[in-house]
Amino acid sequence: MFRLKATAALAIAAALVLTGCAGGTGDTSGDGDGEGTGRGDRLTLISILAPTSYDVGQGAEYGNRSPFFQAVFDTLLQKDASGELQPWIATDWSYNEDNTVLTLTLRDDVEFTDGTPLDAEAVVASMERFRDGTSPQAATMLGKEFAAVDATTVTITTPAPDPSLVNLLSIAPGLIQAPSSFDDADAATEPVGSGPYIFDAASSVTGTTYNYTANPDYWNADAIKYDNLTINVMEDTTAIINAVKAGEANGAKIADNSTITEVEGAGWTIAANELDFQGLLLFDRGGTMAPELGDVKVRQAINMAFDREALLQSLQSGYGTVTEQVFPTTSVAYDEALDSTYEYDPEGAKDLLADAGYPDGFSLDMMSTPAFQTTFDLVAQQLADIGIDVNYTDPGTGNFITDMLAPKYAATWMALEQNPDWQLINFMIAPSATFNPFKYQDDTVDGYIETIQLGTPEESDEALKALNAYLVEQAWFAPFFRVQGSYAVDANTNLDFWPTNAYPSIFDFSPKN
Repeated sequence: MFRLKATAALAIAAALVLTGCAGGTGDTSGDGDGEGTGRGDRLTLISILAPTSYDVGQGAEYGNRSPFFQAVFDTLLQKDASGELQPWIATDWSYNEDNTVLTLTLRDDVEFTDGTPLDAEAVVASMERFRDGTSPQAATMLGKEFAAVDATTVTITTPAPDPSLVNLLSIAPGLIQAPSSFDDADAATEPVGSGPYIFDAASSVTGTTYNYTANPDYWNADAIKYDNLTINVMEDTTAIINAVKAGEANGAKIADNSTITEVEGAGWTIAANELDFQGLLLFDRGGTMAPELGDVKVRQAINMAFDREALLQSLQSGYGTVTEQVFPTTSVAYDEALDSTYEYDPEGAKDLLADAGYPDGFSLDMMSTPAFQTTFDLVAQQLADIGIDVNYTDPGTGNFITDMLAPKYAATWMALEQNPDWQLINFMIAPSATFNPFKYQDDTVDGYIETIQLGTPEESDEALKALNAYLVEQAWFAPFFRVQGSYAVDANTNLDFWPTNAYPSIFDFSPKN
């Protein structure tokens, strides 16, 4: 949905905090005096993924890789700890009457770390590089045109209204790289941005340890809460737990929620959000491959087959929240009452199947993969209890998503991110959506989508609510639960974990002492 104009005071940085940088073998207490700045000496974080490239045209992305990019680049807009958009490099933004031209007003006091100005021409060049590049999120900018009106004014023109655009400017598409570095041979490994930190390539080890020092000329010095920042990459759960117990970090992404008890036992505190849901994607709603799924009663019966609370306990040790809707709790579309639409009722599900003409059930072909075998076994067991026999096929390494989207199967289990509204619609719901591989089209859904895109904010909100209710009623999906994303901090560190990204914002860490 659109909010046509947004302005705010420029001095928002005082309410924000930032992570710091340092070598990986130093003190991780976060208590240092920071040479009289009132900052901590250093902040040491653990990430489960390393950046693939610092060049915004190649590797820029958020999610679990966001801290590497936040450290060295500014985004045009920023999200605060509650997930609300705030001014950053862009201090004001507004749409034209038909919502196809977004005008941004930029700060006039920002320089890149090589001394070149971050002005409108630089913003346009960086955004074009992102749009035309190979970043996993580059497709979000396709079809958009950028123009520098004057030194502090940028316009973004879209072929049609894009309600996700302003949000995108706070994540990877909004990262601004110095154009002077585009042709550098080391642009992928030695970034030049305007961010709060400067990457120390000499003391870093690619894929393992990334060290940063505070930018002495940062335009928002009050936002920097540590003089140094280290991000260590650890993919192995045991290695992460050992680092936590040894006090070798101040913050760590906890990828396995079954280790939370150990982490808390080490005196660390867990911050959590819920970004992903797990469940069944009932793709073939038109009954092209599996005629049974073309009947809404069958899809509703499938929803009634699952004991969501039991699945949450068995698969996530209870860390998460059961749900029956794909929109996140942060969305205006979300309605808590919808999570009670389908009670666990195997006998009622059998009755619905009988009403649909399948008193003896039917067989359903689906994919499985050894990495989630327990999940697939439980799904098959609960569907068997209502008379649906699942025939699994392992598509082989690297083929799960490819075969899913081909499409080779009428339904599948999947874990997906609950994106912001317009991104979610174009990812899972619209006829052209990636995760609508049968390109299923519903006139009612299309009408809601049109209103969401073109209506007033009030009309858009109402259409979002109606769309979500309709999707649940028509059982387009069979969600089980939202998974708790967990991040741990030690006793010396404060953290406000924003609700909209897998990894905390580096602006939301601060030393306790």
